[in-house]
Amino acid sequence: QVQLVESGGGLVQPGGSLRLSCAASGFIFNIYAMTWVRQAPGKGLEWVSDISVYGGTTRYVDSVEGRFTISRDNANKMLYLQMNSLKPKDKAVYYCAKRRTSTVKTDISYDSRGQGTQVTVST
Repeated sequence: QVQLVESGGGLVQPGGSLRLSCAASGFIFNIYAMTWVRQAPGKGLEWVSDISVYGGTTRYVDSVEGRFTISRDNANKMLYLQMNSLKPKDKAVYYCAKRRTSTVKTDISYDSRGQGTQVTVST
């Protein structure tokens, strides 16, 4: 059974940083691309970032390019999202999700996701 458990969210001031983590289990982690998606209050899901199986290819939505960094640790089945220079518009519930294949994408198609972790950016 696929399990994805996010952590690391919280309240941070504008300009601050957070590192989200996602612990994966129940599947062969190092054969799937992984993704982060988010949902802001009152809005739909938004794709944020993707990473290939060995981390050589990453993709970001334009609004976080240069501020967020996705990474993974296949040995420990962990996915990360380093978020710097956070802005109020980054406030959302962030979910890690497993892609259906090893292909990196830029949409919200996935077959499993975690329960999410709340990120709030406010003074």
